[in-house]
Amino acid sequence: MAQVEATTERVVAADAEKVFDALADYTGTRAKLLPEQFSEYEVREGGDGEGTLVHWKLQATSKRVRDCLLEVGEPTDGELVEKDRNSTMVTTWRVTPAGEGKSRVVVTSTWNGATGIGGFFERTFAPKGLGRIYDLVLDKLAAEVEK
Repeated sequence: MAQVEATTERVVAADAEKVFDALADYTGTRAKLLPEQFSEYEVREGGDGEGTLVHWKLQATSKRVRDCLLEVGEPTDGELVEKDRNSTMVTTWRVTPAGEGKSRVVVTSTWNGATGIGGFFERTFAPKGLGRIYDLVLDKLAAEVEK
C-alpha cells in the first residue's frame, strides 16, 4: 500500500491567529467553509480545536463517498490535525505568518492508497481532485477572514 498525499496552499490577507481561529471553530466558521462535496456535517464533541470530534461525508467523486469521523488535535501552534477514525486519512492544516497582515495556509491530506491498477489511478487522480476541493475551502476561508 502506497501512501497518497494531496497538498494545497494559499496566502490569505489576514493575520495567522485570526485564520487559525476560524479553522479551529468547528461549531461556527468551519461549517461555512465547506463546499457542496461535504454533507452531514456534525460536531459530536468539543467544537474548538483540540479535542473536537466532527463527522462529515466527503463526496470526492460521483462514485466515491468517504464517511469521516475526525478527531482534532493541535500538536503545535498554528497546526490542526484531523485523524479519521474510519480510515487512514490524516489532514493537517498549518497556518503561519506570511508578512504584514497575511498568513499562509497549507492543507495536506495523506492516506494509505489501494494496490494494483486501482491504486495507480488513486495516486494519479485523487490528489488533484482533493486539491480542487480544498481550493474551494480556502476560497471560502479567505472570503470569511478578509472581511
